[in-house]
Amino acid sequence: MSLMKRILNIIIILLVLTSTACSRNHKITELRGKVKQETIYLSSKVPGRIAQINIKEGQIVHKGDTLLVLNIPEIEAKYEQAQGAVQAAKAQLRMAYNGATIEQVKQIDGKLAAAQAQLAFAEDSYKRLQNMAKDSLVPIQKLDEVKMKWKMAKAQVAALQAKQKEVLKGTRKEIIEQAKGQLKRALGKLKEVKTALSEKYLIAPQDMHIATISLQKGELATPGYSLIAGYLPQKTYIRLTIPESKIHQYKVNQTLILTDPYTKKNFKGQIAAIIQLPRYADITAPSEAYQLTESVYELKIVPVNKQDTRNLYQNATILVK
Repeated sequence: MSLMKRILNIIIILLVLTSTACSRNHKITELRGKVKQETIYLSSKVPGRIAQINIKEGQIVHKGDTLLVLNIPEIEAKYEQAQGAVQAAKAQLRMAYNGATIEQVKQIDGKLAAAQAQLAFAEDSYKRLQNMAKDSLVPIQKLDEVKMKWKMAKAQVAALQAKQKEVLKGTRKEIIEQAKGQLKRALGKLKEVKTALSEKYLIAPQDMHIATISLQKGELATPGYSLIAGYLPQKTYIRLTIPESKIHQYKVNQTLILTDPYTKKNFKGQIAAIIQLPRYADITAPSEAYQLTESVYELKIVPVNKQDTRNLYQNATILVK
């Protein structure tokens, strides 16, 4: 090989190495962010077994969609009990409003007539024995016994007359209020059970991208346990870490130009927050991008137009110009 060819090959190799080194340096110092989406975790308020799952991981669901159904037999039994309590309370209130029936009035009238007849007989017997006692024909003890029966009959008539007056007058206001309170309490219990029963359906609170489903059909879901985790596409943002030496170049509400390195599409983003990461995130080893012991900050960049990020996926790389 001639000397000229050797020199030419050496020059080509040096150019390639220089180009590679520059490319590497460019990649190291280039600002790169990651696509992030707010995460939502859904759980049940009541325990139950998974009866039905209507979704799959990776699926996009909309607000109001039924994600899964729980089997809660205990709540269903309590619902029937609450319905029975409401029916009984309504009947009690109707009885309080209507007062005594015709049959009840007749019954009290009959008891009063019988008591009055007993009183008349006791009074006649007492008067006869009282005259005989004056002539010493009956002992005083016998007269006292008859007198006691007469007073008892008189008291019974007075009691039945008061009862008759109460029945004819109608139900007391206190009894009606008591019946109203019992009905209100029963309705409240029924509402509580209905609310618990509605928890058997896990509903999507907003549009979301299903990430994980924790349990399978037949497994027991406990209250508060995360059943479904999902991303919120409408709350997409770019997470960018900046060293302490460069953080002063950025301000809240500042607009940046972002680029998708694969589609080469540019879009605008606005800095929503600048947050210092915890101390354990500090750089402790030297690199070309960060200085030793330099603090690290995070920029939260929100797209100006949300439509620009609708096709971006979680943790995708975004370049910042």
